[in-house]
Amino acid sequence: MSKKIPRSSENDYSPEILRQRQAFIEENTPARLHHTRQFSFEPEVMAGNIENMFGVAQVPIGLAGPLLVNGEYAQGEFYVPMATVEGTMLASYNRGMKVIRESGGVLTTVAGEAMQRAPVFVFKNARDSREFARWLKAHFEQVKAVAESTTSVGKLNEIEQYLAHNMVFTRFDYSTGDAAGQNMTSKATFAACEWIKQQYPSMPHYLLSGNFDTEKKTSSVNLLKGRGRRVTAEITVPRDVMIENLRITPQQMHYGQGISTMSAILSNSSNNAAHPANGLAALYLATGQDIANIGESNQCTTYNHVTRQGDYYFSITFPALIVATYGGGTALPTQRECLEIMDCFGPGKALKLAEIAAALTVAGELSLGAAARVDHKTRKNEWVDAHEKLGRNR
Repeated sequence: MSKKIPRSSENDYSPEILRQRQAFIEENTPARLHHTRQFSFEPEVMAGNIENMFGVAQVPIGLAGPLLVNGEYAQGEFYVPMATVEGTMLASYNRGMKVIRESGGVLTTVAGEAMQRAPVFVFKNARDSREFARWLKAHFEQVKAVAESTTSVGKLNEIEQYLAHNMVFTRFDYSTGDAAGQNMTSKATFAACEWIKQQYPSMPHYLLSGNFDTEKKTSSVNLLKGRGRRVTAEITVPRDVMIENLRITPQQMHYGQGISTMSAILSNSSNNAAHPANGLAALYLATGQDIANIGESNQCTTYNHVTRQGDYYFSITFPALIVATYGGGTALPTQRECLEIMDCFGPGKALKLAEIAAALTVAGELSLGAAARVDHKTRKNEWVDAHEKLGRNR
């Protein structure tokens, strides 16, 4: 017979209930707990972030930087906390950041903002669904007012429509301030849908999410329409800087990037970059982001060319970069400290963090893009050598 995990209806985050769950684990599993028991904050602060808490997972956090960003919200040099267990990664990002500094910094641009909830409205036939789509477009302002009545921050900016069979798939697009906004948009969209159902009673039923928001996974609709923030980070690396620091010429880097892009097309990859998920995941873990949002945030495109002056231009665009500086896990003690390292904690800082996140990936792309090349004189590969010296192969 299965044994129930200890819970308390009065206070499920008290030291006593944590001890009960720790004892339960030791009585019913082979584990003997020591490290997971230890943490430096009151467990009550975890309420709303986790259930059945018994301890914490300690992930190493390293510091990379300084990262020079020429953004509209992030301006200057930033030291970036990165939580990971992958050896060599911070060393590689630090190398890329040195190239960035010597090149004058990364130019970052936030070009769009939209967090979605995507209800689907189901009808008897396609003609009825078409008529509803027309009605919904005509009544946008009323729907907007109802949705926004549930939040002091969120704004409904657009309702996308995609008709298929007897269904109207929609995406309610919101701006969400400094929060990631998934819960905010769910509440607002539910209120709007209930109002729509009252005003349009001939609609048989709807689903609050028809999976067209493509949450926590890549999609073509996110690539084109965006989710979270659309951010571009770009840089021109002088030829001499690239050769001195990365031991590769702009022409060689461009050649390799072209082959990588072909591989991405053939494999139907979510992006043609080298490893943006590495930097984003490490930043997300350190700063209290929902780590599963990497599913869509990792989606991107890269573009590069050799300039007429012989320098190397590189650009990366994230159409669905989801970061927050307020709400969720950002206020937890460890994560707050990491956000404060970059002066990115609290209201008014989300776009700044988005620019830093995009700029961070440029460092990783430059470093790994060069490291993957085989030196034809020494017949060595920096990628392999680095893991032998610093990583798990040591």
